[in-house]
Amino acid sequence: MSERTSNVEFAHRIHEQGHSGVGAHGRRSEWLEILEALVLAAVAVLSAWSGYQAARWNARSAASYARASSTMVQSQEQLTLAGQERLYDITTFDTWLNASLRGEKKSAALLERRFRPEYAVAFEAWQKTDPFHDPKAPAGPIFMAEYRSAKMEKGHELAREASRLYEEGVAAREKGDDYVRITVVLATVLLLTALSQRFKIRAPRVGLLAVAFVMLAIAIYLITTFPRA
Repeated sequence: MSERTSNVEFAHRIHEQGHSGVGAHGRRSEWLEILEALVLAAVAVLSAWSGYQAARWNARSAASYARASSTMVQSQEQLTLAGQERLYDITTFDTWLNASLRGEKKSAALLERRFRPEYAVAFEAWQKTDPFHDPKAPAGPIFMAEYRSAKMEKGHELAREASRLYEEGVAAREKGDDYVRITVVLATVLLLTALSQRFKIRAPRVGLLAVAFVMLAIAIYLITTFPRA
């Protein structure tokens, strides 16, 4: 009777130990599931944020490209008008020079009144060099330092602005690409987490989840350091 009682007690202890082991294993599995759920939730939020920022930067890039194109058109327009004005100055001066050489003072005076205000300043400075007697004098007013063209200057200024806007668009596109690369990292985190859930053995499951955590931390760091649109 005592031997039978001892066997029953021994079996009962094994049964209790088995239940206690299953309980501990179950608690560990629950913690892993909680961690996996947290990782998946973080991936979902960060992926949405990265996609939003990528879209915003791409939109800003497109807007900068559009402004650069429009500004370049305005620059070309100003430079074209400046070229036409320069041609007008040269033609008018040549006609004035011929009239002066022929002694047609009235015609020369009429042409002088038709000079553009900007050109008239350079013309007066050129006359002070005594061009008809000094062989070292500049060949014409357009070669004087006083010769200016507001449209030419405006055209070059707009060209520089167009270049700046284009570079701004390139920089914005690169920032958008950075956020796209983050989504790739987050997709890898999602894949590793999904794979870890397929394993019943604790060691590989924990290993995959640890790698996923490291990559998630990298993604979070990148998102916090990248500029926002």
